[in-house]
Amino acid sequence: MAKKDGTVGAAKEEDREKWMARFQVRLAMQPGVDRAVVLQAVKDVTAHCAETGEHPLAAFGSPDAYAVQAAERLVPADRAAREKRRDGAVDAVGSVLKRVRDVTGM
Repeated sequence: MAKKDGTVGAAKEEDREKWMARFQVRLAMQPGVDRAVVLQAVKDVTAHCAETGEHPLAAFGSPDAYAVQAAERLVPADRAAREKRRDGAVDAVGSVLKRVRDVTGM
């Protein structure tokens, strides 16, 4: 029986690690998020789960949705807005370059 419990515990730990990995990736994709923001958010989630014993999914919900919430909470609004503008400009330039390549056959 102990072996079965160990397997269940390992499965829960693997599920927790998958949640954290997805959360980190989704958080890093948010405008204005840098390494310090990711580290702080991971620290917050880890501390909460260690204190309460909750699984991150039960405590915070979807890693995708919580990444958006964490970014809104941890990234200053002006920095996020600046990154959104920069990303928009980069996308526009990329779109123009793609059209030029299509027209010229390059």
